[in-house]
Amino acid sequence: MTTMEAIPTAGVTLAGDLTVPQEVAGAVVFAHAGPNDLIPRTPQITAALDDAGFATLSLDLIDSGALEPESVFDVELLAPRLEAATRWLHARTGLPVAYLGVGTAASAALWAAGDENADVLAVVALGSWPDLAASHLARVTAPTLLVVGGADGHVLDLNRAALDGLPACEHELAVVPGATHLFEQAGALEQATDLTVGWLTRHLSK
Repeated sequence: MTTMEAIPTAGVTLAGDLTVPQEVAGAVVFAHAGPNDLIPRTPQITAALDDAGFATLSLDLIDSGALEPESVFDVELLAPRLEAATRWLHARTGLPVAYLGVGTAASAALWAAGDENADVLAVVALGSWPDLAASHLARVTAPTLLVVGGADGHVLDLNRAALDGLPACEHELAVVPGATHLFEQAGALEQATDLTVGWLTRHLSK
């Protein structure tokens, strides 16, 4: 069952889609920041999470009504919104929560997971720019999976460099061969989704 929700966050109310399966093992905040080509295919990821027994809150961390596209790379702005959505989801479901972020929302997830009061059990970052969260990486304690396309050269380099910045948590870099930033290639999104579900099943279904 999916419902449309109004999520009060830091200074703005964001629209989100909450999907809750009948048998629930945990909850995932599935965040992106602004329009990108992955968004029309996010139902594929949500459906896979649903099948695995995870409630999913899908939301855009950018307030489209406020015309703030310049904020896409402002991780310091986006991270508190993600944290507020996490508190809302935990209060609504009573379930342990994980982050799944795409692009700069993934960078915001890494930033938020490194905050002092972070209350998440796992992080999956799809195509993130971890350098945007460099100041917080060393404080991340939740098990963290970085998923990157093998043909996304610059972002792949950034994620490889970020591994040394995550000393306090279990972490892994997974490369989808031949994929570019938005995993458009045939089978690429399916591979990224399988990696995501596997990581969350391992760390959130406890």
